[in-house]
Amino acid sequence: MRATTYLQGLLEKALAARDIPWPEKTTIEPPRDKAHGDLATNVAMVASKQAKTPPRQLAEALRGELLAGGDVAGVEVAGPGFLNVTFAPAFWQRTVLEVLDAGDGYGRLDIGRGTRIQVEFVSANPTGPLHIGHGRGAAVGDSLARVLRAAGFEVETEYYINDAGRQMRILGMSILYRYRELLGEPVTEPEDYYRGDYVKDLARELLDQGGRALLDLPEAEATDVCRLHGEKRILDGIKKDLRDFRVHHDVWFPESTLLAAGAVDRTFAALREKGLAYDKDGAFWFATTNFGDDKDRVLVKSGGELTYFASDIAYHDDKFRRGFDVAVDIWGADHHGYVPRMKACVAALGRDPEASLKVILVQLVNLLKGGEQIAMSTRAGKFETLADVVAEVGADAARFMFLSRKSDSHLDFDLDAVKQKSMDNPVYYVQYAHARVRSLFAKAAERGFSPAPAGPELLARLDTAEDMELLKLLEQYPDTVSAAARTFSPHLVSFYLRDLAGRLHRYYTVNPVLAAGDDALAAARLHLLAAVAAVVKNGLALLGVSAPEKM
Repeated sequence: MRATTYLQGLLEKALAARDIPWPEKTTIEPPRDKAHGDLATNVAMVASKQAKTPPRQLAEALRGELLAGGDVAGVEVAGPGFLNVTFAPAFWQRTVLEVLDAGDGYGRLDIGRGTRIQVEFVSANPTGPLHIGHGRGAAVGDSLARVLRAAGFEVETEYYINDAGRQMRILGMSILYRYRELLGEPVTEPEDYYRGDYVKDLARELLDQGGRALLDLPEAEATDVCRLHGEKRILDGIKKDLRDFRVHHDVWFPESTLLAAGAVDRTFAALREKGLAYDKDGAFWFATTNFGDDKDRVLVKSGGELTYFASDIAYHDDKFRRGFDVAVDIWGADHHGYVPRMKACVAALGRDPEASLKVILVQLVNLLKGGEQIAMSTRAGKFETLADVVAEVGADAARFMFLSRKSDSHLDFDLDAVKQKSMDNPVYYVQYAHARVRSLFAKAAERGFSPAPAGPELLARLDTAEDMELLKLLEQYPDTVSAAARTFSPHLVSFYLRDLAGRLHRYYTVNPVLAAGDDALAAARLHLLAAVAAVVKNGLALLGVSAPEKM
């Protein structure tokens, strides 16, 4: 049973006997100083008014009742009425049984039951291959979806395909320019076009397929042929790169379907009906100043062209019409100024913008090799694409590193460092914790040692300070999953795993296992480490990282 849940249950029972409901401002959390016990609570202070009893007096009364609960070993009344609670070792030792009984299910919760969440991420324009910035967003989005599902939310992941608008026309023009260039036609380099080698490759494919046929078509038609060919080939490449990166999208949503289904016009009509959109200077405007923006924003330009903002409003309207309670958008950090506008959109659609829209910003990645930064332009840098990085270091290392820091923090990613098989490499450090335990069990089997079944009497041998550290940390894993889901922060799992791996590695050096000199003690420690390995594996699964049996 969770320590916080167990303690709250005891306190609720004690307060109910006094006809006092559970106070909303009650906190139960580990104290800053471990010498003050396992958990500290302010319940006596926040309930004293209803109890008509001074806080310390109420705390003393609650202390006596808590000590009557079998798993509470000590309670200290501190300061103005805090209760510092220490649990009996048997309480923590039972965590091993909970982990081993639950297996892959340990850490799975139901806090999200009944809530539908859509996580939309990557959504890069199909105008070129994914770069490592997209990779970081992909790792964050996919892992967030895994965390939310583990917490009991109903989650659907989506990739929004920007297949309409100016950038796609530029792609078509870029391919056609390279196509003509390959044929030796007189061409002038466009001012704005995609310069990557992949554009030449796409042009060469069209040339191989149809020869000079495009030259016989009107320019607009030839551009469309190039655009459609480029879009399909690039999108196929994006899908492959994401599969190789263990990233899954349930839905691939083309922007063009919004226009074809009349969703944009429907949203515009709804905004106009609410008095939130109007015509001015030949353009169509959204009154975002009603929602705190510094100026109103154009939805349809005077020439009739939709802005990106217009499609985004219609797209989010469509999301909510599909029944999602929360829409999560994962964007590059350079879009931070766009967040208030999207919040205004959601408010205009009749939703609570803070509850219904969560925007996660992802900062840039500085790619290094041997400590030197690699150029990230479209023309230079061998390792600029996500596919190149995954081929160089593997999906495990790339995903873990992308999730090793909070998403809105800059990240230095050293290709050489993450390939090292050393404890200085955080990916290796965590994966090796799992492999180390599995190797220990393999050695036990080689020696013919089969640990006795885990039970309270056997697990009572886990009584060192290092035992207690590991046990308490294992018990915190479900809380970590809960916190990661509630705050949309998958990196919290990464932080937890590094802490757990560190405790495991230190434990291994201080507490002999197979050489414990006592079969019962060896068995107890093997069961403890098996529980650690299970939690490491579960946590790595939430990050989309494998847990090797040997390394």
